Amino acid sequence: MVPEVRYHLLRPEQIVARRKECPVVYIPIGTIEWHGVHNPTGADTLQAEGLALLCAQQGGGLVFPPLYYGESRVEALMEANARDRDLIAKEMDLPPDNFAPERQPFTATEQAIHYHKLLLHILAEAESLGFEVGVLVAGHYPLIDHARAAVLQFNQREYSKRSGMLAWAFVDYLLVRDRYDCAGDHAAGWETSHVLALHPETVALELLPPKGAPLVGVGGRMAPQDATPEFGQETLQAAAEVAIQEVLHRLTHKGMYRGHGNGLREGLWKAEV
Repeated sequence: MVPEVRYHLLRPEQIVARRKECPVVYIPIGTIEWHGVHNPTGADTLQAEGLALLCAQQGGGLVFPPLYYGESRVEALMEANARDRDLIAKEMDLPPDNFAPERQPFTATEQAIHYHKLLLHILAEAESLGFEVGVLVAGHYPLIDHARAAVLQFNQREYSKRSGMLAWAFVDYLLVRDRYDCAGDHAAGWETSHVLALHPETVALELLPPKGAPLVGVGGRMAPQDATPEFGQETLQAAAEVAIQEVLHRLTHKGMYRGHGNGLREGLWKAEV
């Protein structure tokens, strides 16, 4: 039986028992964004949550509720920045100007700073709840840079340097890109396979045009028409296995990851395998 690892669905005694067994918390972060006519708009966050659940179920720990909001709405967003953003707006029956910077209450820089502060706040919340390692799991690829910046700043606090929670961040495709030449895309075969594996009821491949025809807001080396739930499960499992090794090594060797820049070191566990 697969254990329930979602923090918000557990009672206090269940949380305490699982946290004492493995004091790690995974925090999925993503967005709401166009992912083709065939995928749900929450695809990024759904992937992050699914991968976080897989890590906690197989390696221990708990999973916080996913974060869909707060990221920039004017930078690194398909509706705002894609070359075919006008076509995306047309498919969504929205005016393209809805995503213009002047429609936002904050500038791009202000939005980035707000999101950075939000991630720091969430990590501090996780620390207050007794976790020793907090992991930001980025589903929307641009968020890995924000997550890493938050990790570095969080780990550099005086309390963190001595005994605080150790933070880390990862995105699936960077962990396995040496194994898959199609690792990482936008709504193409890689991501679509993940969503098929996690939430098949939300995907409609039949809405795609014939293979080779132009696609709106889709890009990658593997055609979305070739996506399968089996490939999605395989690649999610591959990423989870690496992530678990990284997390457990941090849990037992915290000193190796403290100090300037060390929070982002990866692969140290391989020397012990």
